[in-house]
Amino acid sequence: MLGLILKINLSFKTYSLTDIFLPLLAFSPIFFAGLLLIGFRVVAKLAMPLVFLYTCIVAYFFWGMSNLRIVASIFQGLIISAGILWIIFGAIMLLNTLKYSGAINTIRAGFSDLSPDRRVQVILIAWLFGCFIEGASGFGTPAAVAAPLMVAVGFPALAAVVFGMMIQSTPVSFGAVGTPLIVGVQGGLDKINLTENLIEKGSEWDSFFRLIVSEVAIIHALCGTFMPLLLVIIMTKYFGKNKSWTEGLSIFPFAIFSALSFTIPYVLSGVLIGPEFPSIIGGIIGLAIVTTAVKKRFLIPKDTWDFEPLIKWPSFWNGNIKPFPTEQKNRIQSLNAWLPYLILAIILVFSRTFEPIKTFLNSFNLHFTNILDEPKINASFQILYLPGSILIFVCLITFFLHRMSLFQITSSIKESSKTMISAGFVLIFTVPMVRIMINSGINSNDFFSMPLSMANGVSSLMGNIYPFFAPTVGGIGAFLAGSNTVSNLMLSQFQFETANLLQISGALMVAAQSVGAAAGNMVAIHNVVAASATVGLLGKEGIVLRITIIPTLYYLFLAGIIVIFFIYVLNVSDPLISNI
Repeated sequence: MLGLILKINLSFKTYSLTDIFLPLLAFSPIFFAGLLLIGFRVVAKLAMPLVFLYTCIVAYFFWGMSNLRIVASIFQGLIISAGILWIIFGAIMLLNTLKYSGAINTIRAGFSDLSPDRRVQVILIAWLFGCFIEGASGFGTPAAVAAPLMVAVGFPALAAVVFGMMIQSTPVSFGAVGTPLIVGVQGGLDKINLTENLIEKGSEWDSFFRLIVSEVAIIHALCGTFMPLLLVIIMTKYFGKNKSWTEGLSIFPFAIFSALSFTIPYVLSGVLIGPEFPSIIGGIIGLAIVTTAVKKRFLIPKDTWDFEPLIKWPSFWNGNIKPFPTEQKNRIQSLNAWLPYLILAIILVFSRTFEPIKTFLNSFNLHFTNILDEPKINASFQILYLPGSILIFVCLITFFLHRMSLFQITSSIKESSKTMISAGFVLIFTVPMVRIMINSGINSNDFFSMPLSMANGVSSLMGNIYPFFAPTVGGIGAFLAGSNTVSNLMLSQFQFETANLLQISGALMVAAQSVGAAAGNMVAIHNVVAASATVGLLGKEGIVLRITIIPTLYYLFLAGIIVIFFIYVLNVSDPLISNI
């Protein structure tokens, strides 16, 4: 019997059987997912339904959740999934619309004409353009766009995949117009109870969420400042003639300048505006500043770095790229090619900051309260306010702006639908699974919820040093799930509850979770496979992972140090800290 108290002595502290068994049982769905995805290499579309079923069994037979509460949690998860899929469809459709209109080809040509130096090109294409694409589209599209783009201008396919994966770090928490935070963090936290506690403390949810967003932006900006330099160093080490770590250091001033051109507007957008904009605005402003600097030769080294001739490349560097279609009746001019992204940024800013528009969009809201009469199981679907609707509206504008044919826009819709369906099948099992875990606090055994039980176990084992490992936990979640959003859905409540038990800032721990989950994308197997497929390099995923683990470890280590510094040196707090 789970409630039986059996005392044992471990590390000079007395633990009960419940203290040990419940955290392990609560963690078992995540462990099972890892076992299937990594240990047995089961694809996510098969693994996650099994994990969902296992979670239902644990919730009913061991945790004591009622059938009705489990079913209500599933309905709640499906409604949340619908919102995620709506955003995915809009994000992918905008990219495909630009692909079929020919705008992506114009953007590609513009980069290749700026500089012959590969160090400059990798910063422009992978770092700045990739960060911007992540902000606008997310869901692995930066690698899918940037990798073929780099191959098209002369990069080895293997290098293009590696660099395409490395940019899935700093901009990811604000990718797809803020989905990992808007959907992942908000969907992964027990928002109802948190809101009640915040109101008791004289605060409210929006302020608390903005605090999380601000802290995510600050930590990312600090870690991201050295990512362009790391891109260049890894390029010269693994793809240069001399295999040198230091050969790329000659571009240090330009690399840091390029990083700051992105991270400064990025962090200001996160702190002052909201989660939808940092990567988009940072990417746009950074591209404008750095491309101007390149034209003026500002901070550009006198020497020019390039790969060895193609004939000397190892065979495993090469892929079989299938470029975006180049045939088009009317060539899209540069300004016209970029205009849809500029329109998207402007509409998003107005929809989030101009109160009359914001109120109008929020008025179309399907709200479900106490689903199946189960307390505190609510969900909503804001069809117009969600970024998916705005993205689709920009696609419609692009159809007329680029004078596209019905065949082109139809092809875009079909391709985007296939991607959405593929992602949707996994999400309709993953999100309900997470909601069951979060809603498990009401049960016949009087157990804490699963995330709180995990938090009890972790805080007891690691104590005050745990904040250093909080980003790594988020990274592991993204590595398993292949998604920052899903990692946040699974682990945000766990991170928050652990913070409560340690009497530290819950907002900062959730921010650490999101930052770590972004870094974990660099080694997420799903993303590596998707990026490799775009350049015909399938089968080389192991080589890619052995390289991308380096920037991943850098990111997780530095993020952990920053979190520890914020907590124990700066004494960062939040409105709920006194409620512990």
